[in-house]
Amino acid sequence: MNQFKNLIVLSPLIYAVHHFEEHVIFNFIEWKLKYFYHSAAVLSTEAILSILVCVFVMYVLLHLVKNNRASAYLILYILFTIQVVNSLFHIFFSLYYNDFSPGTITAVLLYLPINFLVVRAAFQEGFLKTYIEYGVIAFLGTITFTLFEIYGPVVIVLSILASLVYFAWANKRLI
Repeated sequence: MNQFKNLIVLSPLIYAVHHFEEHVIFNFIEWKLKYFYHSAAVLSTEAILSILVCVFVMYVLLHLVKNNRASAYLILYILFTIQVVNSLFHIFFSLYYNDFSPGTITAVLLYLPINFLVVRAAFQEGFLKTYIEYGVIAFLGTITFTLFEIYGPVVIVLSILASLVYFAWANKRLI
């Protein structure tokens, strides 16, 4: 069964659809600056989209080639960071400010259900063994998302470098 592989290939596509909702259908930047005026972007949203889609594709290709737990962890980390925490951000702040956050629709209809299926497939196919493993991945993803919101794109670079160092170390160690 290769449900995990099939589902992770969707991640760059649903990220692009989410971005379309945020910036073409609605105006997320206007909404964000209304409540988070201190978070002026260093890079355009299109640049962030391009970078993150490339990162998604790079991690997906790495997993499709290696097909091991270390590569699956990277996929789960990037998905948690960019999609799951992002979903929680949109939902929480829509409720907190009682003002629709552009991106909430795809967060609820795409990100959460597809990521649930990805994690379930990771458990079923043995990429994840315990909930503690996923908890660590979730914690790291949450920290990364938070640091990105505070410090900007430099966090993406540091995260990619750290994850590749991790992969080089864990590639032969995780069975």
